[in-house]
Amino acid sequence: MSDSFKIVDLFAGPGGFDVAARNLGVPVVEGIEWDEDACATRRAAGLPTRRADVRGFGPEDYPEANVLVGGPPCQTFTVAGNGEGRAALDAVTKFADRYADVRIIEDFASIGEELKHLSDERTGLVLEPLRWALEALLLGRPYQAVVLEQVPAVLPVWKVFARILSEKGYEVAEPAVLRTEEYGVPQTRRRAIMIARWAGAGAALEGKPRLPEPTHRHFSRSDGRDAGEPALRQWVTMGEVLDRRGPYEVVSNYGTGGDPKARGRRRYDQPSATVTGKGSRNKLEWGGRKLGEFDLPELGQLQTFPADYPWRRRNGDNATAPGTRSVIAQQIGNAVPPRFGMHVLAAALGLGDRLEDGLARLPSWRRTERSEKE
Repeated sequence: MSDSFKIVDLFAGPGGFDVAARNLGVPVVEGIEWDEDACATRRAAGLPTRRADVRGFGPEDYPEANVLVGGPPCQTFTVAGNGEGRAALDAVTKFADRYADVRIIEDFASIGEELKHLSDERTGLVLEPLRWALEALLLGRPYQAVVLEQVPAVLPVWKVFARILSEKGYEVAEPAVLRTEEYGVPQTRRRAIMIARWAGAGAALEGKPRLPEPTHRHFSRSDGRDAGEPALRQWVTMGEVLDRRGPYEVVSNYGTGGDPKARGRRRYDQPSATVTGKGSRNKLEWGGRKLGEFDLPELGQLQTFPADYPWRRRNGDNATAPGTRSVIAQQIGNAVPPRFGMHVLAAALGLGDRLEDGLARLPSWRRTERSEKE
């Protein structure tokens, strides 16, 4: 059964999870994405794409898909956002429980209409993967696995989903926040992950799922790369990934700790800070010299996308065309790092035996070509 997994990807963005799935040999039936620019990138990368609002579709539209993947918009949940999502967590929890009580598929629509009237409509979108999973259950075709990814602030929502899915016949790994540098991504990105497996009749996977085990050491400014668990690999640096000559330091475009003058800094011999949609504004310098900025393919490489990934705008312009910088930087910042996605999907689908080969097949995203087993 493991060879017959097929994914439907909600809020699919420019393709992070789908690139991961492709390298693991798992087909994606379709990625649903609203943003026209991200859809242009996906299509250029050869990824199955439907430009649409996920609220207008459901599992009955994708009967062949048996794995649900979702990364809903995070803007209202992020620390940098307006806080609407954080304030609405209680309301979202109540809506989730109402979804759990639905017995007739048509009743989801009326609840969905209420969600549209939240003060920020994007907040309710986080509930869409739950609706899809519950609708699939009512159709008698439960997803064999459900994989969800979001910013750390959404962890309480994932825990609500975990409780509901557990009550409906799923085995669920305790949702947690994972650090991407612990999976070989040259970036200290933190993401809340939930993995569930169907445990009822017709289950294709045995046993309770577990979140992926770290393969690399945790990054700490105060410790060197040799510190930490000896059995784990050293964290990956920006300098190992990007083909830039000489040393450099990345100076963030925003302040830390509420102080706009306290710019975050990372050296070339460290992992990058989180690549955000404004990452193209970060400055590079060394010894008082201004060294410019990262180009867009480099930002993609820090997310572990291939160096030649075809970033596009809706009009077909590529990453080098004038006026595209901020649009494509936003796509890159919103994406799931494919390397991290491979670890998550392999854990969810019991494909640990494919992981090393899959990682080796990930097209070149780093300057130094090395075996993943080094």
